[in-house]
Amino acid sequence: MPPRGHLPRSPADPALERDMDLLDTPGEALFRAEARAWLRDHLAGEFACVAGAGGPGREHEDIEARLAWERLLGEQGWSCLGWPSQWGGRGATIAEQVIWNEEYVAANAPARLGVLGEGLLGPTLIAHGTEAQKRRFLAPIRLGRELWCQGYSEPGAGSDLAGVTTRAVLEGDEWVITGQKVWTSLAHLADWCFVVCRTDPEAPRHRGLSYLLVPMDQPGITVRPIYQMTGTSEFNEVFFDGARTPVEMVVGKVNGGWGVALATLGYERGVAMLGHLLAFRRELEQVTELARRTGRAGNPVLRQRLARAWSGLMVMRWNTLRALPGIDSPGGAQASISKLFWASWHQELGELSMDLLGADALAWLAPEPGSGSPVPSYPLRDLHRTFLFSRAETIYGGSNEIQRNVIGERALGLPTEPKVGR
Repeated sequence: MPPRGHLPRSPADPALERDMDLLDTPGEALFRAEARAWLRDHLAGEFACVAGAGGPGREHEDIEARLAWERLLGEQGWSCLGWPSQWGGRGATIAEQVIWNEEYVAANAPARLGVLGEGLLGPTLIAHGTEAQKRRFLAPIRLGRELWCQGYSEPGAGSDLAGVTTRAVLEGDEWVITGQKVWTSLAHLADWCFVVCRTDPEAPRHRGLSYLLVPMDQPGITVRPIYQMTGTSEFNEVFFDGARTPVEMVVGKVNGGWGVALATLGYERGVAMLGHLLAFRRELEQVTELARRTGRAGNPVLRQRLARAWSGLMVMRWNTLRALPGIDSPGGAQASISKLFWASWHQELGELSMDLLGADALAWLAPEPGSGSPVPSYPLRDLHRTFLFSRAETIYGGSNEIQRNVIGERALGLPTEPKVGR
């Protein structure tokens, strides 16, 4: 049975943006009203400049103002809502977290700079960290004082996380780290990195890994930007050349980092996915309006593709809501099903937008007047940026091929993929 909620009347209906609120309980309705009012009041005046800033291909926008926004969220209790109250959160229910994410995107609030700390590392520490680690790191994350990046992927180990070769060797009371990470989001801004390292090279692949917390501001770390087709560089290569972190900065057990790393991946695909879906919905509305404006909405093939896009968005929403009660038990096939579906869907939406533009898709257009965005090497509009950035979405965060393997093995019970030469 699908979750509660209104159904939009058609993929071309401008009421789409208004009709998808959950049918809230009285308490949830009060929480929604509080969240909506706070966002309306604070995305004005001093913070009017950050409305809509950031996001894929635009993470360079208004960094200082968005950092101040992160601190404001923390100070006024709108960061880390789902964390337990003992660690500064509200202990918000799943429904309240969904409502906050919906209202946040609907208000055109800026893309979060603290999302990796709040959404990934924080829940991981609460579940697996020591009391000392929680006391040291959770408050600075919640208050927007420290930013984090994720040290998982490597040139030879992307979706195959167990193949990482970055090594950490214990010398006295410090871990010494040597290796390279790649596609590290916002590493150039981060204060800390949670790094999956190989601490026992003789152990089987999954059993010789540890999950370390590493300060970024030290001589042994070099961050090099990776420039994308969008002309921006929110991703980075990170080189560890004798970087150091204290011995107590292991989350979980030494050589037990595989389970901790999987837990983090599970949190990555939890409540925050509702916010992504609302952003996708806004893009679909842009594409639908483009079809009307160009007169191509009457083309039966393109209309069918628009209907398919809308149907896919509804499927993602319902499946995400259905899976939310299980997000504290990460590692199953549900997260892979979600990742496989949304990455493919968003890529298809980008392709549809280019087909609707026709020949105009081949010409880069200047940014909208007053957008405040610096002009990259070739200026883009939103639909061009969506198309270009979505090309990577079936690769990063676990490629489609890896997700299909996980689904086959964990959900369908198929034989595991042969580990040739391992």
